[in-house]
Amino acid sequence: MDYLFCIKRKPSKGCPDLNEALITTISSNNVIAFTTQTEIEDNSIRSYGSHVYVADLNTPWLSHKILSNACLVTVLQWDSTGELLLMADESGSIQIYQMKEHVLNEWNLKWQTSLHGEHILSAAFFHSGKKTCLNPEKKDSLFYNEKFQNVKFACSVKQFGSRPATGALLLTSTGLLAAIIIPHYTSQAPMIVATESLGPTRIYIKTADICYGKNGHFLLAVSSGDISMPIQCYKVSVRKSEDKCVITSETLPSFFLSEGSKEVIMEVFLKDRRYADLLNLNWVMKEDADSLVVAVGNDSGSCLQVWELREKALPVHEVLADTGEPKFFNTVLWQFQCSFQYGHKVMSLATSKMTFLNTLSSSYIVVAFADNSIHCLYRDTLKSICNITLGNLPSEEHFSKYSRSSHRIHTIDMSWLGNVLIVIDADSYIHVFKLPPQIESSTPLSVPYATTMLEYCLMTGLDWLDLLLVLRSGMLDPLCDRFTESFNRQPSSIQQYYYIKYMCIKASLYRLSLQGQSKANDLIQYLMLHSIATSFKSLLRPSEQCSPGDSLSSVVTAEGQNDVDKVLMHLEAKEFTVEPSTLQSLQQLIQWVSDLALNLLVKLPDSRPSVAKSYELLRDIKAINTLREMLVLIRIWGLLRPACLPVFNKSDFNLDVLALIFRLLSKLVQNVSEPEDSLIDECCLLPSQVQVQQLQLQNNRVVLASHQMFQQLLPLSLEFNVEPECLISSNDSFYGQTVDSIRHVFLGRSPRCIKQCVRCGSSAGIVPVTRTAAIRAWDQRWSKSCLCGGHWRVQITHG
Repeated sequence: MDYLFCIKRKPSKGCPDLNEALITTISSNNVIAFTTQTEIEDNSIRSYGSHVYVADLNTPWLSHKILSNACLVTVLQWDSTGELLLMADESGSIQIYQMKEHVLNEWNLKWQTSLHGEHILSAAFFHSGKKTCLNPEKKDSLFYNEKFQNVKFACSVKQFGSRPATGALLLTSTGLLAAIIIPHYTSQAPMIVATESLGPTRIYIKTADICYGKNGHFLLAVSSGDISMPIQCYKVSVRKSEDKCVITSETLPSFFLSEGSKEVIMEVFLKDRRYADLLNLNWVMKEDADSLVVAVGNDSGSCLQVWELREKALPVHEVLADTGEPKFFNTVLWQFQCSFQYGHKVMSLATSKMTFLNTLSSSYIVVAFADNSIHCLYRDTLKSICNITLGNLPSEEHFSKYSRSSHRIHTIDMSWLGNVLIVIDADSYIHVFKLPPQIESSTPLSVPYATTMLEYCLMTGLDWLDLLLVLRSGMLDPLCDRFTESFNRQPSSIQQYYYIKYMCIKASLYRLSLQGQSKANDLIQYLMLHSIATSFKSLLRPSEQCSPGDSLSSVVTAEGQNDVDKVLMHLEAKEFTVEPSTLQSLQQLIQWVSDLALNLLVKLPDSRPSVAKSYELLRDIKAINTLREMLVLIRIWGLLRPACLPVFNKSDFNLDVLALIFRLLSKLVQNVSEPEDSLIDECCLLPSQVQVQQLQLQNNRVVLASHQMFQQLLPLSLEFNVEPECLISSNDSFYGQTVDSIRHVFLGRSPRCIKQCVRCGSSAGIVPVTRTAAIRAWDQRWSKSCLCGGHWRVQITHG
């Protein structure tokens, strides 16, 4: 368990300490939500309360406050997509926030309700019914469709047409259940709220946890905190009936802790004759209803127990049997599995949110104790895999700037892939640790395991950032090669469907090494070219025979097509006709395509075939042919609207730059590995014939998932709202002006308000430009995320 970094702040002076008041949770998109007692910028008692912040795991020092609440926030819960954040407090207030226009530091309160006077203990969003796992029998298969299987799992609430509903189930300390059904964002229907008692009578609940059953129901485990009382389990179903919501609760088998290891509890906790409490209660996995981990203890020590729900055959008395043969009655009972003892009180407990294998053996449990020790335990035996103590870290000299740094742990949480652990201490410091692999926990992170995780993220859409933070520098090249070979073995339909995501993952891997920056830029440029080509072809008018895009591809890829004007003779003009106003709005994209072609040709003389299996845009035949198709399309559109043509500064006024570029690319595509000497000579003359506008490089803003991270001595000591100097790259963009990476226009030297990606650092303008249908569709393509898949963050320059 390696210590990766810590985000620190100035400790609050004179602020009373809350007991286990702080909470944190991390989304499937690796966005951290956490609470603080005072505002991060304030180190006095003036802002005392409960404040909710969010931060991306790649730039965790850039936190954004969503809410300041007078009452203590007791529940923070993300939905499975990472787009909705539910907050609930001890007064019964329930609020659901969503990012405003997909911007990480702007949030809107979308829905709210209140259960007056109720202390809300736990909440869970409805399950969507989608569950993908690694098939243990075919985990070595070459094909994704065999390697990963969709496990049968019902959604929590069905709507019309069996569509999964969006909403949440909540539980209060008095045993009150509340279900919230959220309408679709395009619907004007109100939010549906229903309440029901958990049991026949209302009961006092101190700790509880919610998980999902495979038939669409919820499983709730609750306890009053008294170890002499049973831990009760309930099956809760939520059903939508027209405009109403119906909650049904059924009692399931319960169990007493004394049935498992009464002598252990007596020995550990009654030495000083003080009674022990039930401190934590967690399902081992959120999608498993068969295993519970229970933490019992007091200031003298703790005991963790794992209980499993198993089917057991009980003998039937011969008087009740039909015949003289022995009969057995099968029933389900809770059975004690294993225990773990420690001499300090349990402060927080974290279990796996998901697992690759559809079994429990690959999951583990992480527990933090009052002595600031963190233990990672096997789920089956509760034997320690590894442990670390927060107070005995080699980085303590980093925190000497602040006089008070107690680091008393309040809460912990695991990332969805299980690679990192988030720890929040009493001073609202964020500590991040590397966890062992789930499947291969006894060995360090290996290339095959990391490849499987990337493939899993590719298939499920989960974010892979936490994996990037735990990779070793020596793994990058073998991992890229293995991931590429695996993807190239897939059927063409699979490759086409996941191609964009695949390129994003590869670009993020290359960005982790200093030598891979050019490869990452090539991949991002090809992603942009692919997106522009898709957008341009969508404007064409399809005919009855075939689509214009297909006919364009077939004509351009035919052998001997070096003259762009001769290519036009094989195309039907009316299929490529577009409104002149639309063409004019696309001029900046047309200019970027032409500049990309020029930049590639200029680099050709200095480019040498690489022995390694690394990506280079100049060697990608598919990319070169896509460029040629776009040049043909630009030629046609230039006849319809000459003003949309790219602008070139050339030495000879009569030089046809488009025709020259097309001819050179056509010669290159014939042999990309060993270009002809005549082609090299012509490319050497290009800069003297036409001015080449250099393209914007990825400026790789200060982030954790970068090549600078591998050059640092861990753990890193960072500070909220302060850009770490140790992560500043020396290879920053040479541009004096900021360039819009989406619209490809200059935004000025210091634009006042722009959007920036929290992953790659790309910038985008906020002010709308010429609004045609085509450019609106282009902007909408990037409204949710950057080209690399990262979140946008609004950056405002004051002054």
